[in-house]
Amino acid sequence: MKSLYLRVWLTVVAVLALFALGSGWLFQHQMEHERGRFDAAAGERLAAWGELLQQALPPPKAPAAQQAEVLREWSERLRVPLALDDPKGQRVGEAEAFARISAEPQARVLPIKLDDGRTLWLARPPRGPGGRHGPPLPPAPPWIRGTGLVAVLALLFMAVAAGAYPVVRRLTRRLEALQAGVERFGNGALAHRVDDSGRDEVAALARSFNQAAERTEKLLRSHQSLLANASHELRSPLARLKMAVSLMETASPGQQAGLQAEIHANIAELDALVEEVLLSSRLDVRPDLERHPVDLLVLAAEEAARVGAQLQPEADADFSVQGEERLLRRALRNLLENAQRYGGDEVVLELGRAGDGRVRAAVCDRGPGVPAEMRERIFEPFFRLPGHAELQGGVGLGLSLVRQIAQRHEGSVRCEPREGGGSCFVLELPAC
Repeated sequence: MKSLYLRVWLTVVAVLALFALGSGWLFQHQMEHERGRFDAAAGERLAAWGELLQQALPPPKAPAAQQAEVLREWSERLRVPLALDDPKGQRVGEAEAFARISAEPQARVLPIKLDDGRTLWLARPPRGPGGRHGPPLPPAPPWIRGTGLVAVLALLFMAVAAGAYPVVRRLTRRLEALQAGVERFGNGALAHRVDDSGRDEVAALARSFNQAAERTEKLLRSHQSLLANASHELRSPLARLKMAVSLMETASPGQQAGLQAEIHANIAELDALVEEVLLSSRLDVRPDLERHPVDLLVLAAEEAARVGAQLQPEADADFSVQGEERLLRRALRNLLENAQRYGGDEVVLELGRAGDGRVRAAVCDRGPGVPAEMRERIFEPFFRLPGHAELQGGVGLGLSLVRQIAQRHEGSVRCEPREGGGSCFVLELPAC
C-alpha cells in the first residue's frame, strides 16, 4: 500500500511524458510538412514565371540595354522587382525597386535559372499584418524554433507532474487510512469507524465498510450476550440434574420415580434452551429466507388446536403471507405457549387484516399483564418479568425469537394491554 501512490503517480507521469513526446513529434512533423508544401508551391510559381519571362525577354545575344529595357517593362507590368544576370553572372539590368527592396531586412531574393543560362532574380518584400508592403512580420517565437519547443514541453511536463503528485498522494493517503481502520477493526476495536466524507469511490467504499462494521459489531455483541445468558441459564437445570442423579443411588423406590420425573423435566428444559439458542444464532447469520406463499390461517388453526386456544378469524379475509412456513409456525407457537404459560387458560388467537394491508395475528390472554415500562424489554433475549421465572419456568428466548422472525419477514410484533385485563401480543406481516 505504501508504494501505491508512487505507482499511480509514475503511471500518470509516464502517460504525460508519452503525450508530450507525441505532441512534439506531431507538431514538428506538421511544421515540416507545411514547409515542404510551401516550398513546393513556391518552386512551381517560380518555374512558371521563369518560362513566361524567358519567352518575353530578348535572347542572350541581344544588346544588354535592350534586355534591361524589356526587363524593366515586365517588372512594372507584373509589379515584381526583377533583376537579370547573363550566363557569366554579370548583371545585365534590374528594376528600380529591386535594389531598394532587396536591401530591406528579412527581404527574400529568389533566383530563377533560365534554360539559356541566364539567371532571373526576384525580390520579395517582407509581408506583415499591414498588407503586401506592410511592416515585416515578427520573427517566430523561440519556443517553436529548434530546441525551444522541447524546453516548453519539458517545463509543461514538470509542472503537470508536480501538480499531479499531491492529488495522487491525497487519494492513496485515504486508502491507507481505510486500511488502518480495517486493521484496527480486525484487531478487536469493534466500535472503530473510518472517515467516509466525500462523494467519490473511496468514500463509498468507506461507507460500505462502516455499514458492514456496524452490522458485524451488532451481531458479535448479540452473540456475546446470547452466549453469556445461555451459559447462565444452563447452570440451573444442570445443577438440578446433577443433584437428582446423585440422589438416585440412595433414594427409595418411591422417591426414585419423582427423581426420574425431575431428571426428564430438566433434560427437556436443556433441550428447549439449546434449540432456541441455535435457532436465534441461525436467524442472525442467515442472509435470506426461503420465501413461499403461506396460509397463516392454516398454521393458526393447527397451533391453536395444539394448545387448546380459541381461534377467531376475520370472515372472508385472505391471510396469505410470503415467508418461511417453519419459522412462522414457530412464531405463532411461541406466542401461544407464552400466553398459556403466563396468561391462564383463556387464550384467544385473532386473525384479521390491518389497515395498511398487512395480516394481523393477535394472541390475547387474561394474565396479570405486562407493565407499560416493560412492554419493549420483554422482547429482549433472556428477559423475564420479575418473579415469573420461578413460577412459570421458560428460558426467556421465546418472545425474542418471535421478534427476530417478524423482522426477517419485514413485519413487527408488539405487546398491548387487553381490555378487561391481560395482554395481547400482535404480530403483523406483509400480505401477499
